[in-house]
Amino acid sequence: MLSPMPPEKSAYALARYSRSPDSIVDSVEWVRSHDSQKFLESYYFEYGHASIADLGHQAVSFEGISELAATEIEDEQLWDGQAKSTRYQNFGNLGFVTPPELNEEQAVQYQQSGTKLIDTYKAVHAAVTRQLESELPRPESMKPEAYRRTIEARAFDVARYLLFFGIPTNVGQVVSIRTLEKQVRRMRASAYAELRQLGDEVAEACAQPPECVWHREVTQEAVAPTLARHGEPEQHRAKCQADLAAWAAANLGSPTPIAVPDIDLLRPQEETTEIAATLLYPVTELPYRQLQGLVTGWPRARRMEVIETALQSRERKDELLREFRSAPFVYDIVMDIGAYRDMHRHRRCQQFRQAYSGNLGYDTPDALIRAGVKDIYDEAMQHALKMVRELPSPAGQYLLPFGARSRFLFKMDFAEAEYISRLRSGVKGHFSYRKVAWEMKQAMLRLEPELGALIKATPPEVEDPLKR
Repeated sequence: MLSPMPPEKSAYALARYSRSPDSIVDSVEWVRSHDSQKFLESYYFEYGHASIADLGHQAVSFEGISELAATEIEDEQLWDGQAKSTRYQNFGNLGFVTPPELNEEQAVQYQQSGTKLIDTYKAVHAAVTRQLESELPRPESMKPEAYRRTIEARAFDVARYLLFFGIPTNVGQVVSIRTLEKQVRRMRASAYAELRQLGDEVAEACAQPPECVWHREVTQEAVAPTLARHGEPEQHRAKCQADLAAWAAANLGSPTPIAVPDIDLLRPQEETTEIAATLLYPVTELPYRQLQGLVTGWPRARRMEVIETALQSRERKDELLREFRSAPFVYDIVMDIGAYRDMHRHRRCQQFRQAYSGNLGYDTPDALIRAGVKDIYDEAMQHALKMVRELPSPAGQYLLPFGARSRFLFKMDFAEAEYISRLRSGVKGHFSYRKVAWEMKQAMLRLEPELGALIKATPPEVEDPLKR
């Protein structure tokens, strides 16, 4: 076992260990007297031996950031972390993050709308708590404290539909310095000012000793000084999306979206068709089935034009975007933002989203209707979606409530489809993503009956509301 080491020194020691006959003890001693920064400059950043940076890991905490920023930070496949739970904590007294892009007048409008959502969140939670207490009396075998916590958690599951992307949260993560570098570069190129500021803060923190240490006697060395010098903004994705949006505007016109199921499962088509359709998905509002059908009918040269448009901003260090990856099953899913927060945690698939717009409306939980607070809920949601469209983009997206519906694409193999459907349909889960997971199984049954029958998912009507 190795004692914790600064991530860059850990990467140097393990990389040297793989390249010499020395024991790990000798390799660690070697690193004590040699410059890890010089090694990484040469082998990682100059020669491109990227896997070296996977050998050093760092724990990082982001505190008081918006839910929108948290979702963007977590958008890495090689990521391990946790964020604050909306089920077990009351978000009603935490305030909210105001996007720095807004001017004074816009900020006032935003804050008024955010306050309206929070006030309604509190009222809905209180009403739903009372309703659940009347519907679900405490069993004699259940302690009053456990009963109260469980009822409140279930009420938060309903009230969370009124939380919005501007709500503050904390994220703790443990990532390799390779992933941390990608995060920093991605954040610094973000369309959101908050993300750009956070990217700068992380890079600055990498050049400093850690703020929180376990062993007080540990030498206070910089966390990742080499990374701090190389975290320049990664411009390829932003430029690619702008180029594709311009291409789509010039070549697709304004087709009306066709009607498809909220959970629509498709097989991938010929490779250039699949890549081109996936590249266009985030820059349109069209269902994937419609895009796939359009692209299938194009000549190969036109499909390649889309692909070449996406690649024209790529530089030597830029990896191919995840849109170029394929999988045997493609789920096009319309779901509420709250459900997406939970489904987003599944890393063994390729995930894509269309722009947050509020154009697909919002969901309304049944418990909220039974509690008699649908009118105040509708008023708050409709006002918030109106302001999302009226405030400048992308800052207006901070007002997007978790109950708002949006469109997401998940590409995966059968093992991941089975895992998500089985795990997320369980009775302990939130009713929103339980429905998504169940419908994923139903879609698989229609497309591949034999495989779909293997998925042991739990129907949404099977409930155990006092189980946590």
